[in-house]
Amino acid sequence: MKTPGWRLTAADSHPVTGTLQKLVSLAHQQHKGGQALGRIEEVETSIELDMIQVEKLWRYLGLPV
Repeated sequence: MKTPGWRLTAADSHPVTGTLQKLVSLAHQQHKGGQALGRIEEVETSIELDMIQVEKLWRYLGLPV
């Protein structure tokens, strides 16, 4: 609940990021104000590497290639 990494997206506003607790409270306030409910989703971080980048990373870390 108190770990960052969440995003609230509503049709009529910009996305807001923060903790799950903060976003649930914000969504509740919006609902009480008559606004449409938004969507709360966990923000994912992904890194895509091609094979050359992976091999360079292995070499940098001193791993056998």
